[in-house]
Amino acid sequence: MAEARVIPLRGGGRASRERGERRPEEAFDGAARELAADAERVTARESAPEPADWEKRLAELLAFARRRVQGEYEVDEFGFDPDLTDNLLLPVFRPLYEKWFRVETSGVHNIPAEGGALIVANHSGTMPLDAMMTAYAVRAEHPAGRYLRMLGADLVFKTPVLGAVARKSGQTLACHPDAERLLRSDEVVGVWPEGFKGIGKPYRDRYKLQRFGRGGFVSAALRTGVPIIPCSIVGAEEIYPKIGDLKPLARLFGFPYFPVTPFFPWLGPLGVVPLPTKWHIEFGEPISTAEHGPSAADDPMLVFNLTDQVRETIQQTLYRLLAQRRNIFLG
Repeated sequence: MAEARVIPLRGGGRASRERGERRPEEAFDGAARELAADAERVTARESAPEPADWEKRLAELLAFARRRVQGEYEVDEFGFDPDLTDNLLLPVFRPLYEKWFRVETSGVHNIPAEGGALIVANHSGTMPLDAMMTAYAVRAEHPAGRYLRMLGADLVFKTPVLGAVARKSGQTLACHPDAERLLRSDEVVGVWPEGFKGIGKPYRDRYKLQRFGRGGFVSAALRTGVPIIPCSIVGAEEIYPKIGDLKPLARLFGFPYFPVTPFFPWLGPLGVVPLPTKWHIEFGEPISTAEHGPSAADDPMLVFNLTDQVRETIQQTLYRLLAQRRNIFLG
């Protein structure tokens, strides 16, 4: 509201009126009218309706399209395009995250607001939707809105279209040099060390962690001195219950497995729709590596012990979350 102006009072005699000066009551009337007008303008601004969500989204998309046409966006050395990720890729997963899986995320405060960190998670679900939901959680739930730079398998980047999209979303090949470059650049990096053994395991083995490989992720964390954050995901195991594997078809298409579920391939495209299970993602307390020093990455016993510690932490957290879960679909 505009500040009221102070109007000096003058004498109301004949001489004043002859000089065209207003009488005191006229001055008060004018000030009151101006104050009322100011109040009406403020009220009008405050009562103006907020733009609807679809209007905001449309404005954002139009601004995004303008930036793309004019080339006003940046891509890093790995091909990561933050503008495309925020406006086109991540919004695709928002309905899945919020409405379909109804993901509950806890422990995001364990992810540092700045500096490098390595998130290590269990892998499951036949299709790698758990990685996508974790990336969305880090971006949407963390106070600093950080990006999760995921390490993917060779198959991802060899697949037409998918490989290019993965690069644009910030993913890169799961190898030591790329992982260490990202961590030294103060990025949050995500790794799923079970690989295809975890994501493609039979339904009867759900929530039983597979081997974590040779601990390459621990070596990368030791060389860069970043904390390791165990991440436990419950709910992904049941979205595509894998009850069989058509190995001839897997070999034909070059896949690590060709899953058979209660709905796929029997229901065709409908069988690809994931079941609406209730998810929980928990980021555990960071495991520090800085005190060991970069040379500790060459100590196989230390690497083994840290790998086992991370794996055991995730496994015990899964057991705890499962014990608290009352229903697969309701949580």
